[in-house]
Parts: sequence; C-alpha cells; structure tokens
Amino acid sequence: MGALDYLSNFCTVTSTSTRSRRKPMQTVEIKVKMDCDGCERRVKNSVKHIKGVKTVEVIRKQSRVIVSGYVDPNHVLKRVKSTGKRAEFWPYIPYNLVSYPYVTQAYDKRAPAGYVKNVAQAVAAPNTTDERMTYLFSDDNPNACSIM
Repeated sequence: MGALDYLSNFCTVTSTSTRSRRKPMQTVEIKVKMDCDGCERRVKNSVKHIKGVKTVEVIRKQSRVIVSGYVDPNHVLKRVKSTGKRAEFWPYIPYNLVSYPYVTQAYDKRAPAGYVKNVAQAVAAPNTTDERMTYLFSDDNPNACSIM
C-alpha cells in the first residue's frame, strides 16, 4: 500500500467495495491420505479447477498435495475436504531447520523421512546464545573438553 493507493481511495468516484484486490501468490501444502490412483486423481481434479491455481503437485508417497497460485489456503483445504478425504495443513518442517528435533512433541513416526512436526519447543528461543560444537572443543575455550 503506497501513498498513491491511499490517496486514490479518496479521489475515486466508484465505490471501493466493488474493487477486488488480487490475492498474493502463495504455496499451500496439505496432508491428505491417498491410497490409490483414483484418490489421487479425485483430489487433484478438485483443486486444479479453483480460480487462480497455477500448479498442482500430488506426492502420494508422502500423502502431500502442493498447490501454487493466487488462492486462499482455507478455500483449498475446504475443496480437498469436499472429496470425502480427511485433510489438514502440512504439519511438518524439514529436519535440518529445527534446533531440537528430538523433543517428544516434534518426533512423529508417521512423518515422512527428513521431516519433524512444527512445534514451538523444537525451535530455539530467539534470545538464547548459540553455542557452536566447534567452540566446545576449541583450544581457545578454557572450559572446553580436555580429552587429550
């Protein structure tokens, strides 16, 4: 929202409620259990006809649907649920982005390989000091481990 957009709202003759704003480009990831080709095709067809969808990618092995385009995430989730499948937003994040991946809330047996659940306990607090492993065994550190 620039200054010109703000000022143009005062100067326009038409009502601003009739003007529609374009949704931002985004990627929506949804977890859907799909057993066969029919399930995969039904989910893909239900999503690809939504206005604003650019690409639809279905990964059956991970039970994952990735939709990119100018769409509303809640509308995409609602459309996938209309197929009769139980669906939810993708709850996992890559393993290497988490500071503490072995927290009990983060570990999930059903998670795909390389992913853990996105929970607050797994991410380090922003105000904590980050100790590097190389510093713990460094000669510059007086409290370092002295195995030698």
